[in-house]
Amino acid sequence: MRRLNSAFTMIELVLVIVIIGILSALAIPRINRDLREEAQTNVLNAIRYTQHLALMDDKHIFNNPKWQQRYWKIGFAQCAGGNKWFYMIGSDSDMNGNGHFEKSEAAIDAATGLPYYWLSADNCDKGGDGTVSSDIFLSKKYGINSITFSGGCANAQYIGFDRLGRPHINFGNSTTPDYSTYMKSDCKITFSFEDTSIQPFTITIAKETGYAYLN
Repeated sequence: MRRLNSAFTMIELVLVIVIIGILSALAIPRINRDLREEAQTNVLNAIRYTQHLALMDDKHIFNNPKWQQRYWKIGFAQCAGGNKWFYMIGSDSDMNGNGHFEKSEAAIDAATGLPYYWLSADNCDKGGDGTVSSDIFLSKKYGINSITFSGGCANAQYIGFDRLGRPHINFGNSTTPDYSTYMKSDCKITFSFEDTSIQPFTITIAKETGYAYLN
């Protein structure tokens, strides 16, 4: 009695390899595109959330000449030890930090209940210490290794918003409530990736409305 042995032919093996190659070629750009889109969404949401806080929580104290230091603000900074970037959102509510805010004054990540806060002197390779929102660590999450500022925010450490949602810069030492910190031209923030196959992206914050959008 003859036994029939079944096996792949050479043609079938070649076809399988070709199909795997095609699927891989389609999957790799998709992975890169998703990573870029996730980073875009994260940053845009953070900027818009900051403006939303300013619109909902009026920080003006008109009988105090330092009140502009209380603006809800977002700041981008580098961690200790290299090109590792993160952002923070908060308000110097007690006006004791020349615009810099403490952990207790940081905005809260609604998804986790943790603050959008970190110190640039700390290393953030691990994506935080479990007591802050992990969303702020742009290099850890997305491989962003460069953030450049141009236009109206070229020399800004923080970008703040007033009760009308308008953007302000360089208000940390402001002691004159005259709106002199109002951003004069559109702010452009460009984010680049360590993986050079992923295209950089730029977010613009409009000077008059504070509206943030992708270029």
